Amino acid sequence: MPELTAFSFSMLLAFGVFIGLLGSALGVGGGIFMVPFLVLAFKVPIHQAVAASLVAIVATSSAVAAVNVERGLANIRLGVTLEVTTAIGSIAGALVSSRLPAGAMQLLFALMLFPVSALMFMKGKRSLKRTAIPAIPPAEKISAFDSAFFDPVLAAHTPYAVRNMVPASVISFFAGSLSGLLGIGGGIVQVPVMNLLCGVPMKAAAATSNFIIGVSAAASAYVYFRKGLIPLELTAVIVIGVLIGSFIGIYALYRARSEKLQLVFSALTLLVAVKMLMKAL
Repeated sequence: MPELTAFSFSMLLAFGVFIGLLGSALGVGGGIFMVPFLVLAFKVPIHQAVAASLVAIVATSSAVAAVNVERGLANIRLGVTLEVTTAIGSIAGALVSSRLPAGAMQLLFALMLFPVSALMFMKGKRSLKRTAIPAIPPAEKISAFDSAFFDPVLAAHTPYAVRNMVPASVISFFAGSLSGLLGIGGGIVQVPVMNLLCGVPMKAAAATSNFIIGVSAAASAYVYFRKGLIPLELTAVIVIGVLIGSFIGIYALYRARSEKLQLVFSALTLLVAVKMLMKAL
C-alpha cells in the first residue's frame, strides 16, 4: 500500500465525498465504488479495501440515519426488523471472507455488479415514468410496517403499505452476507428488495436502507478490526470525505429525483464491473 502523500490524500478525500453523496442519496453505502477504487487505484489488498469500505459505510449511516428518522422518511419498524437478519448475514460474510483468496473475491464482486447494474437501470427508467401518488391502502390491509412521508418534489404526503416481509427478511440475510464478504454495505440489495418486493417508495427505501446498513457494516467491520485488516490512516481520510458527502446527499435525496441518480449509478456500476472482471481474469 503506497504512502499517504498530499496528492493521495486529496484523491481519497474527494472520492470519499463522492461516495458519501451517492451512498446517502441512494441508500447503498458506496462500497461498490470504494472497494474497486482502493484496489485498482491504490493497490490496497482487497480484504483491507473491504474493511475500509465497511468503516466508511458506518460513517455514512451514522451521518444521515438520524436526519432521515427525524424527518419521517426512514421506516424505523421495517428497518429494525430487516436489520436483524442483515446483521447476522454480515457477520457470516465477514467470517467466510478470510477463507477466500483475493482473486476469487474480485471475480465474485465483478459478477455481482452486472445484474445489479441492469436492475438499477430498469428500475430507474420505470420509476421515471411513474408520477401518480400512491393511494392510501384499505384499512384491512394496513400492517404494523405501513407508513407515510412528505415528499418535497410532489409537495404531498405519500402513504404506502409494506408487504412480503418474510421473503424480504430472508433476502436481507443475503444482503448482509454481501456486506460482510465484499464490503458493499448490502444496500445495493436492500433498496431493490424494499422497493420492488415490499412496495416501499424509492426515497423511503433509500432512507431505510441507510438506517439498516450501518448496523450490518458495524457488525462485520468489528470482525475485520479484530483481524487487524483495517488500514487506519487511509480509512480515516475516506471517512472525513464520506461525512461531508453524506450531508450533501441528504439534500439530494429530498430535493432531487433519485431515479435519475439511479440511471447514472447503473452506468458507473457497469464500468466498475468491467474493470474488476478484467483485473480478476
